[in-house]
Amino acid sequence: MRQPKLTDYILLTVLALIWASAFFNIKIATYSFGPITIAFLRVFFGALPVLLLCYFKKIKVEAFSKDWHWFAMIGFINLVAPFFLIAYGVKSVQSNLAAILMSSTVLSSTVLGHFYTKNERFDLTRTIGVLIGFSGIIYLFSDNLLITENNFISALLNSFRSNLLCCWRITHIKDK
Repeated sequence: MRQPKLTDYILLTVLALIWASAFFNIKIATYSFGPITIAFLRVFFGALPVLLLCYFKKIKVEAFSKDWHWFAMIGFINLVAPFFLIAYGVKSVQSNLAAILMSSTVLSSTVLGHFYTKNERFDLTRTIGVLIGFSGIIYLFSDNLLITENNFISALLNSFRSNLLCCWRITHIKDK
């Protein structure tokens, strides 16, 4: 593994800013569009550059093969459903709360990966990382400013939804 350079840190910062601003932009979009439209537009505008790249690089897109229904199901579960549910959840909670709740998905998948895969076992570094991550989420929720009585159920459903999708993916990976 090579040592990270300044360019790597800059690209990581840009990626974090883009990812974090997505929730803010989705919140703004929910005032004008419904969750289905937002999910469609995210998938459509995300697919355009990928398809253009495949066309110009002459890469065969396997989704247009005889097994297209499997690719459609994977695309629906991994893209359409989460994008729809994120847009639906952001309608009823603050965008910064949605970003915090989505961060729990990565931590949950790390914990579940230990139990459902053979090569993702916990070691000291991962354990410390997960504990720091969960303590950061708890710290962000500790002031009780983001979650109120009005949006508590939506916040819980948003968090559980992302974790359930993660669990479903991991269990199907384990079965194969």
